[in-house]
Amino acid sequence: MTTLEIEKMGTTERLETIEMLWDALCHDETDIKSPAWHEEVLNARKQRIESGEAKFIPLEQLKERLRK
Repeated sequence: MTTLEIEKMGTTERLETIEMLWDALCHDETDIKSPAWHEEVLNARKQRIESGEAKFIPLEQLKERLRK
């Protein structure tokens, strides 16, 4: 499938294609390793939570911020 073919698809067809690809990836037995920096970011976030430094906001407040 080419980019041109994808661009010609309607939104529904694109979403269905994404769903099929995601489903195929979920059932793939290939072991894909996350890069080391993923673990570093997760560890830093966990440390901020455990130290009380992390600040959380309600989901609705986050959505409002993202709309601006």
